Amino acid sequence: MTIVTDIDAPPCTREPVFRDERLYLGAHELDAASRAGMGEVLAQAHRRCAGCPLLVDCLYRAVVEVDVSGFVACTTEADRAAIRDSLGIVVDAAPTGSYGPARSGAGPVSHEAVLTARTTHPKDTCQQLAERLGCSTSTIKRHLRRARAEAAQADVQVAPSPRRVPTVDDVLDAFDTLDAARLA
Repeated sequence: MTIVTDIDAPPCTREPVFRDERLYLGAHELDAASRAGMGEVLAQAHRRCAGCPLLVDCLYRAVVEVDVSGFVACTTEADRAAIRDSLGIVVDAAPTGSYGPARSGAGPVSHEAVLTARTTHPKDTCQQLAERLGCSTSTIKRHLRRARAEAAQADVQVAPSPRRVPTVDDVLDAFDTLDAARLA
């Protein structure tokens, strides 16, 4: 039997630094100890991500096409939001419907149950919350992302405008204005 490894796969698909949960949380969601070690985690992720041949395509898709969570293309969620603001674009959030087969047992986890668990156990990681509620980590992340989007939308009620699709150069120019671009 021969085991073939895909040497062309980007670093984010195989390296542990990209699985660090702190990359998926905002600074306001981390305690002081977690924030202190965050600088090295971000620097390491930046170094690996900046050398990836897929960086430009990944950045464009993460800014213009799909609202993803976590660290993508040398940017955090806040960085991508800043780029979108500077370009005047809005990307629809991923649908929050159910994915895959229903859980066995008590049924799907409600949005309110996830938010209640987060409020009750603010220092728990997404994995710990998932274990408490008997669901997947991605379910927890999806509900927390939805809560952030709803809070942001409640703060800003803007009339929808025709969607402008920026070019790759527009996205790269906006990226160059970020502090994250200096690290990359």
